[in-house]
Amino acid sequence: MSLALAMVAASAAPLLLIDGDLSIVAVSDSFGRAFGIATESAIGRQLTDLGAGEWGSPQLRMLLEVTAAGAAAIESYEMELKRPGQPDRYLAIGAQKLAYSDPAKLRLLVAIADVTDMRTAARTARDQLRANDELVAENKALMEEIRHRVANSLQIIASVLMQNARAARSEEAKHQLQNAHARVMSIADLQQQLAGATTGTVELRAYLTRLCATIAASMIPDPHKLTLNVVAEDVTVDAGVSVSLGLVTTELVINALKHAFPDGRGGGITVDYKTEGESWTLSVSDDGVGMPTAKPSPSGLGTSIVQALARQLAARVSLEHLRPGARVSIVHTGTAAPAVDVDLSVEEEAG
Repeated sequence: MSLALAMVAASAAPLLLIDGDLSIVAVSDSFGRAFGIATESAIGRQLTDLGAGEWGSPQLRMLLEVTAAGAAAIESYEMELKRPGQPDRYLAIGAQKLAYSDPAKLRLLVAIADVTDMRTAARTARDQLRANDELVAENKALMEEIRHRVANSLQIIASVLMQNARAARSEEAKHQLQNAHARVMSIADLQQQLAGATTGTVELRAYLTRLCATIAASMIPDPHKLTLNVVAEDVTVDAGVSVSLGLVTTELVINALKHAFPDGRGGGITVDYKTEGESWTLSVSDDGVGMPTAKPSPSGLGTSIVQALARQLAARVSLEHLRPGARVSIVHTGTAAPAVDVDLSVEEEAG
């Protein structure tokens, strides 16, 4: 342990070693020099109490607590450091829970990088582009800034949901929070996918495959017993359309995972997308317990989301009984389809 403390202290990059209570165990001299903090007096203090309180960001504290709980890891959280009488600095923070054989000695390694010059350079570049009237390039730079902010926000939201799910006492509340976490993660995956789209289109099979892999990782405890497969055609769609298709897929897959396989039953879920001319069909099918014959309960949030997105896509919703299981399809016939509400609450009861 003494060797680890010495390595942290000697690090050329600002490093902190903190415990599960966010108290500082070790601090690098480079951290003290970079942020004007006496390293000797920092040992034993909480990170949020350093300086004049500039490290007391509630978002940073929450992310560190979630990382300490093992629910997430901070890869690159950006924060603005404001100190009295000094220029604002922009920092990129990463945190990793260290593996120790003694669980009582929980430690987090926190690395801090000053990206102020990069931000300043980006602003200078935007000023130059503006002066040269290169509006297209300027918009791209602004969108990149927005993506950074969106990624930060999604990371915070997902961490809060997972933390609350772990603390929830009732199974119903825990399931609802886990469902919300899965929805946020699907949007985060979509945001990452769209960030690389430069032509306004998205490769749908690759996107749906990544999306379903994210859902499976968070909601399927045993992938050998319950599978989630994508057999979509290799086509590209407009980025805006892909948003709606991704959200529909998320709702229908989560619904099947919740209700089609009760009591640990195994089986499979298949996501399919087929085209024929201007027509297309997105379907989610399962081989679970099927739909109940009893009168369903009123439609829930998932039903409303699917119906609204189907209208947006000028498509209709189709329900089919399978033997075994069920299939829900979103069908677009190539013309403006009439808005037809289909009661999906049956599907919410049994997948």
